[in-house]
Amino acid sequence: MKLYSYWRSGTSYRVRLALALKGAEVDIVPVNLAAGEHREDAFRSINPQGLVPTLELDDGTRLSQSPAIIEYLDETLPGPKLLPSNPLERARARHLAALIGCDVHPLQNLRVQRYLKDPLGHDQDTAHQWSAHWIEAGFEALEAELNASNHAGPFAMGEAPGVVECYVLPQLFGGRRFGAEVERFPRLLELEAATLAVPGVQAATPNAQPEAG
Repeated sequence: MKLYSYWRSGTSYRVRLALALKGAEVDIVPVNLAAGEHREDAFRSINPQGLVPTLELDDGTRLSQSPAIIEYLDETLPGPKLLPSNPLERARARHLAALIGCDVHPLQNLRVQRYLKDPLGHDQDTAHQWSAHWIEAGFEALEAELNASNHAGPFAMGEAPGVVECYVLPQLFGGRRFGAEVERFPRLLELEAATLAVPGVQAATPNAQPEAG
């Protein structure tokens, strides 16, 4: 398998985490979003939307959009399950992940940041503050949901990390980049620390990527 990925992309980080938790190996193909490689014809022929991540299977089939990729990996690869088997718990895990994936992350990604600056005319600090505001708002809701949960253990759904952690860790990384006050959310930080202690996970983090800089 190949994963077209950008080291600082939150959605790419999600998929790298899922692969790490499944104990799966993948060839990483860097796509430099900052340099605009995702807009070039070579990458558009791989993903017409011009976004990462894209997973290319051994037979050449390609999948995009991190939720679809993560669920495909969970359903087809051996290793620990990322989504619970119980339908209600499975729905809850998807709900917590979507709180970030649908309501928080889209407001801070690169193309939104660039649009805030040009053509809307905001400086970088203002654009970062705008994103930080929405990240903190989402974290407040997620922290409350996790604190109200009756799950034991350090992870969102109990004793092992799963799909929720695949979303939380990249969003904490993004929150720090944009100046969000992530220290206000001890439950999220607990999830992060416990997940980073799992063997193999550190290799999926942004700063561990060869092109990080």
